Amino acid sequence: MASAAITLAADAPTLSSANTGFMLICSALVMLMTPGLAFFYGGMVRVKSTLNMLMMSFISLGIVTILWVLYGFSMAFGTDSGSLIGWNSDWVGLSNIGLTELWDGYTIPIFVFLIFQLMFAIITPALISGALADRVKFTAWALFIALWATVVYFPVAHWVWGAGGWAFELGVIDFAGGTAVHINAGAAALGVILVIGKRVGFKKDPMRPHSLPLVMLGAGLLWFGWFGFNAGSWLGNDDGVGALMFVNTQVATAAAMLAWLIYEKIRHGAFTTLGAASGAVAGLVAITPAGGAVSPLGAIAVGAIAGLLCAMAVGLKYKLGYDDSLDVVGVHLVGGVVGSLLIGFFASGKGQSDVEGLFYGGGLTQFWKQCAGVFAVLAYSLIVSALLAFILDKTIGMRVSEDDEVAGIDQAEHAETAYDFSGAGGGAARTAAGPAPVAAAASKKVDA
Repeated sequence: MASAAITLAADAPTLSSANTGFMLICSALVMLMTPGLAFFYGGMVRVKSTLNMLMMSFISLGIVTILWVLYGFSMAFGTDSGSLIGWNSDWVGLSNIGLTELWDGYTIPIFVFLIFQLMFAIITPALISGALADRVKFTAWALFIALWATVVYFPVAHWVWGAGGWAFELGVIDFAGGTAVHINAGAAALGVILVIGKRVGFKKDPMRPHSLPLVMLGAGLLWFGWFGFNAGSWLGNDDGVGALMFVNTQVATAAAMLAWLIYEKIRHGAFTTLGAASGAVAGLVAITPAGGAVSPLGAIAVGAIAGLLCAMAVGLKYKLGYDDSLDVVGVHLVGGVVGSLLIGFFASGKGQSDVEGLFYGGGLTQFWKQCAGVFAVLAYSLIVSALLAFILDKTIGMRVSEDDEVAGIDQAEHAETAYDFSGAGGGAARTAAGPAPVAAAASKKVDA
């Protein structure tokens, strides 16, 4: 008995400084993705909505952080109840967690795991905001985030990643958030926009991005942060899977960007910067669930298929009549579904598990498991999100007035504008020295 106890003690995981440091860096990278998303979305809207778009992402950093500390972490990763939700009263307020207490058989403290997962919880509702650009009251949006995180994100995170969650126990593979993050957010976006309706001027007025450099900056920050998002989700295990995920993240993103651009050139005659940025994000979305299960060649296939299908999907809003302002449905919902389902075909059995997909001799067993996870999350998020939006719309109102929407939601909701041109060209200095010669001459002609 004594020797057995000694053996068990020797096999017990111990805190790893290297893994702890790595996971803290990954957590910071994932945090950076939310400001990156804010810039990505902020550049895609018209000037009059820029600040509102930035704030719709930034406010999630505040609201979800507090909810996570109070009860969110406990709901997502606490002791399972009925395979649907978790709970651990010792984690409420995070006041009864030891500083060096390890996370569930891993070599990192619970505090490191919970802060890493917090960053996922923050960015997921922020993703939804892109579908609602130009027309939602900021107070209603903030309340929606709080309610949605509580009744949708925290339970779904438990289903997919929590010990005892039904999708986890079924064997649904979601390495870093294809279902819990992207399908969840994309389905929620669709549910909300079906309730609140279209923007004023949809399909009539030009609604082009006001700053493509800002879009590219945001896409670059997202791509950079996504390495922490994906590779970090293996929690620093020293078996090479995290490194595989890092490689596959880069490979799939490159393939998706190229596929989107090729489709765009064939269909519309040009390679656009917006297409490059959107294609990259589509690849990042698709490889998120699949990257630990597929080979680099499989990652090329996943990325290319996702880039093509997402490029095709963004045009559906004009055919079907739903106003998904910044293509959250076309990129995140479709990309998440594609990446999650392709695991059933491209899983190699040499990554995070020995599960093999159809193309590796494993049949369709894993594909049907993936279908169960994908469509359960899609349906739940779509229905509950639409109900939340309906309740808020009928109580406090979800939309700004038509006049405020036309004049600009930045002024109406934030009393600010993104760009101040009042002093452009050194106006203050010229006032002191008198009008410039050309301006003075023009003034005399007008007076004459």
